[in-house]
Amino acid sequence: MKSISRVADRVALVPRSRARRSLAVVAVLSVLVSGTILGSTGSAAWAQDYPSWTDVQNARNNVTAKKAEIARLQALLAALEAAVTTTQAVAEQKGAEAQVAQQNYDEAAQKAAQLQSQADAAQAKATKSKQQAGQLAAKLARSGGTDLSATLFFSGSKANDLLSQLGLASMVKDQSAGLYEKAIQDQNSAQALTDQANVAKAALKLLADAAQKALDEAAAAAEAAATAFTEQQDNKARLDAQLATLVENVDHTEAEYVAGIKAMWGASAGLGAGQISLSGWARPAGGHITSSYGNRLDPYTHNYALHSGTDLGASCGSPIFAAHTGTVSYAGPYGGYGNYIRIDNGDGTGTGYGHIVNGGILVRVGQGVGVGQNIAKVGSTGWSTGCHLHFEVYRGGTTTDPVPFMRGQGIELAN
Repeated sequence: MKSISRVADRVALVPRSRARRSLAVVAVLSVLVSGTILGSTGSAAWAQDYPSWTDVQNARNNVTAKKAEIARLQALLAALEAAVTTTQAVAEQKGAEAQVAQQNYDEAAQKAAQLQSQADAAQAKATKSKQQAGQLAAKLARSGGTDLSATLFFSGSKANDLLSQLGLASMVKDQSAGLYEKAIQDQNSAQALTDQANVAKAALKLLADAAQKALDEAAAAAEAAATAFTEQQDNKARLDAQLATLVENVDHTEAEYVAGIKAMWGASAGLGAGQISLSGWARPAGGHITSSYGNRLDPYTHNYALHSGTDLGASCGSPIFAAHTGTVSYAGPYGGYGNYIRIDNGDGTGTGYGHIVNGGILVRVGQGVGVGQNIAKVGSTGWSTGCHLHFEVYRGGTTTDPVPFMRGQGIELAN
């Protein structure tokens, strides 16, 4: 049997009189029961195409998929934002470390330069002392001649003066030598300090370079994280715009679907048997309510007990439709229910269909059924006083009043 969603693929009729609309209802139900496709004569009756229930579901699925995509992007944005915060903090830390390392290097370089200046001054002093000592030594050599003893012998009374001069010269020589040695020591000491300072400066230079490299890498990471975050923000804006378009399309598709339903069943009529509401539920059968949910005097057993469903007074053999999409968990005889079908939708909600005519069960246990699918035929089996559908709704394993529940799904049973 064809689901009503198949029929709803082309659900619009041109305005017509009540008599013609009644004929249209009969024609549509005939299609639902027999599963046949309208011929060319029937097709000419459709004035325009309306969205099908499948179109509505597809539009909703598109929105759901886009929302899921946006949710994933939101998670990515949260991670990227955290990365931006982390990398910026690291960059700030590395910046502070690089500044300290550079300052230490600059101070070491300045100290090394000062020590080198001292070493250069000491070297100049040593060089001058060396020159002075050399000049004195040359003078002494010139005054001494070839034989100092002979010079003293032939000097006569002037010998004492010469000895005095030689003694003074020797003292000057010794002092000059001492000054030269002291200058050399000062120069060596200054150079040693300079060498140590240069070693420290070189080590600090390595640290400063490493700190700068770490800063550059951290800054690059922070910039990359910020760029990625901005790009994904732009991507989210694009997805949000797409979602808005899809939501608008859903609204339009749903409105057109409802227009198609009204065009087929009449503008003032509610959803007919098997027609699918925008919540994805369908009226399980035609007919008015003949017995409501609640405690009552059972017309068959004449006992006062809970009537666990709503009876719809549909005619014998008329179609019973799946009120929702789900899986058949039972199909067969079920005591006072007669022939019975139970459908579960997997979220704790289920529906039951009782008093099905013998041979009227059209599905089997384990079969997946779609909303609006013809699953059975109305009968009067079990504890029944006439043809009708006993319709039940289960929530969490217990029955609930089908009328307000179905009304919440956009289906009116009490029509």
